[in-house]
Amino acid sequence: MADRHKRVQALISRNVADIVQFEIKKASIGLVSVNEVVVYDDLSQANVYVSFLDPKGAHNKLEELQRTEGFVRSSLAKKLDIYKVPRIRFFLDEAMEKARKLDEALAREQAELDKLPHND
Repeated sequence: MADRHKRVQALISRNVADIVQFEIKKASIGLVSVNEVVVYDDLSQANVYVSFLDPKGAHNKLEELQRTEGFVRSSLAKKLDIYKVPRIRFFLDEAMEKARKLDEALAREQAELDKLPHND
């Protein structure tokens, strides 16, 4: 059963990424990257974590993407051969932004360490 769930999750992930990238024709959304898809065990819902190439206005773009949920779900139903197509919910994946901030903080700390006199 777990293998079937993983296969369905992988299929949903691949197909939602294709739908978002190639079928949604809203310029206001821009380029979207589907980073992760988590499907509930009962296939009732799929949480899709996305990031945007241009992070400015990401929350507005996410709202715009959420409005396409019905289109994404119906397009997904045409592509998948499963009885129940899950409800699609989009979430902003902030892992890249957190990683960027962490890198900046580490670079600042390294710069401070480099300023200290070295005792050889």
